[in-house]
Amino acid sequence: MPLATLQNRSENACEFCADQIDLAPYPVGPNPDGTANTGVLLCATCTPMIDGDMDENHLRCLSSAMWSEHAPVQVLAWRMLDRLSDAAWARDLMDQIYLDDDNLAWAKSGVIRASDHKDSNGAVLENGDNVVLIKDLPVKGAGFTAKRGTAVRGISLVPDNPAHIEGRVEGQRIVILTEFVKKK
Repeated sequence: MPLATLQNRSENACEFCADQIDLAPYPVGPNPDGTANTGVLLCATCTPMIDGDMDENHLRCLSSAMWSEHAPVQVLAWRMLDRLSDAAWARDLMDQIYLDDDNLAWAKSGVIRASDHKDSNGAVLENGDNVVLIKDLPVKGAGFTAKRGTAVRGISLVPDNPAHIEGRVEGQRIVILTEFVKKK
């Protein structure tokens, strides 16, 4: 992602809060193509909030970022507001934001809904959960079988497929079907 292009587009300021310190490009997935059209320039304060804990007061800057003329900024602002939907001010902004159909689909494609990922018993799975395999699973390409009863700690949800999770078994990072696990 060309940093110079993003700096020029944003006038060398965070595209969320306008801070000008510690700026870095952030790809807006799920499948960023590496161009400025799928990235935003964010400061060191905003970047960790994309996937981590959010500071509601700081993120009130989304009230102006959501009106950006650049689609990646709009998409990322929509995703952040969606995550903040418990806050009344964020719900109000979600009622005001407008994304065309393609950008709305792009925004929604990067949202992981924990309620979409469920184990074999219907329990909701979340990033970081621990699960147990309920069946022996041959691991293609690794030459071993993951045995029933094996604990898989700290799973990751696969964003674009609620039937898949990722986890480490015998030192290998593998994709596991949710129908073959139960939450611990």
